[in-house]
Amino acid sequence: MNYYIGQLLDDRYELLEVIGTGGMAVVYKARCHRLNRLVAIKILKDEFSGDEEFRRRFRAEGEAVAMLSHPNIVQVYDVSSSDSANYIVMELIDGISLKQYMEVKGVLNWKETLHFAMQIAKGLEHAHSRGIVHRDIKPHNVMVLKNGSVKVMDFGIARVMNKSNTLTKEALGSVHYISPEQAKGSYTDNRSDIYSLGVVMYEMMTGRPPYDGESPVAVAIQHINGGAPLPSALNPNIPKGLEQIIMKSMALDVNDRYPSATEMLRDMEEFRKNPEIRFNYHSVLDDATRPLRGMENLLPRNTAQRVAKAGGGSTSVSRETGKTESARTGQNTGTARSSDAIRRAQQRRREEKRREAERSRVAAIAVVACSVVAVVSIVVFLVTIFNGTLLRQEQDLVDVPYLEGVPYSEELADRYPDFTLRLQPQQYSDKYAKGQIMHQEPVGGSRVSKGTEIFLTVSMGVEPEVKVMENLIDVTEEEARAFLSGQGFNPLCRYKNSSVYAEGRVICTDPEYGTELKSGQTINLWISTGPKTVFAKMPGVVGMMKQEALDLLESKGFTNVVSIDVESDEPKGKVVSQSAEKNTELDVNTEIRLEISEGPEPTEESTTETTQAPTAPPETQTTPTEPSPVHVTFSLPVREEAYYLSILQNGTEIVSNVEIAPGSNGYVLALTGSGVQTYDLYINGQFYQTQRVEFS
Repeated sequence: MNYYIGQLLDDRYELLEVIGTGGMAVVYKARCHRLNRLVAIKILKDEFSGDEEFRRRFRAEGEAVAMLSHPNIVQVYDVSSSDSANYIVMELIDGISLKQYMEVKGVLNWKETLHFAMQIAKGLEHAHSRGIVHRDIKPHNVMVLKNGSVKVMDFGIARVMNKSNTLTKEALGSVHYISPEQAKGSYTDNRSDIYSLGVVMYEMMTGRPPYDGESPVAVAIQHINGGAPLPSALNPNIPKGLEQIIMKSMALDVNDRYPSATEMLRDMEEFRKNPEIRFNYHSVLDDATRPLRGMENLLPRNTAQRVAKAGGGSTSVSRETGKTESARTGQNTGTARSSDAIRRAQQRRREEKRREAERSRVAAIAVVACSVVAVVSIVVFLVTIFNGTLLRQEQDLVDVPYLEGVPYSEELADRYPDFTLRLQPQQYSDKYAKGQIMHQEPVGGSRVSKGTEIFLTVSMGVEPEVKVMENLIDVTEEEARAFLSGQGFNPLCRYKNSSVYAEGRVICTDPEYGTELKSGQTINLWISTGPKTVFAKMPGVVGMMKQEALDLLESKGFTNVVSIDVESDEPKGKVVSQSAEKNTELDVNTEIRLEISEGPEPTEESTTETTQAPTAPPETQTTPTEPSPVHVTFSLPVREEAYYLSILQNGTEIVSNVEIAPGSNGYVLALTGSGVQTYDLYINGQFYQTQRVEFS
């Protein structure tokens, strides 16, 4: 699918390079030209995009996941399902997967394991609260960032991938972390994610997953039957309390696991405070570690059995002498023939082992060479990229401010330049007034690296009995998303040009302000991408008189014109220079500078004549006065609810979001000007009408 590189999806996303390939999709690094930011785009492979049912579920799940907003979940920005491509737009993560991190570090210590596991659990807690189950939690789907935080990706997509409950080649990377009920094709819920998280923790603490086998089916059967050794059997340094948390998460019976990620986090927090703690769980721990039955009969126990089995017969061993007796014919074949057969079999095995050892040696050299390159690359990445938190470099640490109870405003970002402030979905609160910060993460007083993101939850005040659409016009996209998500609504952003509202601001909403809303309703937000870029050829105006040049430029769309008077021998008012060359393609909003001649120096003769010319008495001289303002009434529609009015004069905003009371039919404004002026009226960010005003 590399043919996508260089293409522009939906006239917005330019695909730059491939950064990953999975079982069902290819991930590209891309640039969003509307918001001028780098993003990651996951495009479905052709074999999936041809399935109409798959595409429908893909889009539905993607839109649901777009509702999630949490510091430990990769943000989904957009979902598209069209004939050209089916893709998901996500935030671009600068880091490595937890699997890569584990391959370099090997066995993690319990502090790192707990640090990563708690963040994964917090992401799961948020998703489960929105009714979304991941179904594919594994180290490959967890990204480790520069500052040591983690983000879980591919939320909800696993449900789409899991149309059939069969273990195909796409399951190869996931089967080591699959829950027993998933392996059996049974009903799955949030406890399936908890099981998978327990498996990930098991691998972090021991350096290997609890189950392994020669095929996905073999591994899945082990998950169904259980029998994993306790982590402490592989790593005696694991604390008992943490081992209890892992094994409770991995319980075979879903009812013996944690009922929710919240409960699991509670025990993790208790263990973090007291690593010597022991939990009093009421599940049988031995059930999770019982040995598998019947496996001992699948493999021959000694050489004689292996030889006989290869020959198609069965053998028995005499307890008194240890000699092998044939059970196929019941006849005594003789010690010599049996010994010859054994010697020939042993010789064949030695030759096979020699050839196998030669092949293994060559393969091992290649594997070691590749592994060395990969390990060195990742180690260099970790050493050079992972600053501050993971390496504990104290010189870059700063104190997190205490923001709980502080009113939120956009100016907070300027007050705390060492941090990046991010908004979480807002929440109702009886304790905090509307607009106050009710929670922050990390908490105030923590020491973190410069540039760390602080996630803020802003209070919406006391929850009303009936929810109505708030006025979100001219607020930022992030604020609008956080506000609506916090109320349980699904914000769906669309983008369009606007000369009224700045880039990234809400232009209008559907439903409109004041509309009564239903729980879980989708709210459409139109976000400004700034003024529409229009290009035109620059005309040549040098040699024209000033007004003639201005009229020509305006007719071509150039309205941002600055005139500068300069000394020149050309007649007064004549254009002697222009800042842009003739026929240059320019954005019509580009500033055009014109140099206007002040006229030639007056001669001595003209000076004398001017001096001798009669002048009017001082008392008869008049000083030009500014024209008196004219009160203009702009006609407006009569509505039962209040709305917001903006007025532009020749593209310049002169009235910004003035609230118009219900029942009003006009708006009076004092204006000055000359000739005929044009005014554009916008209601709630949408164009309403144009009104011309003639000045005397």
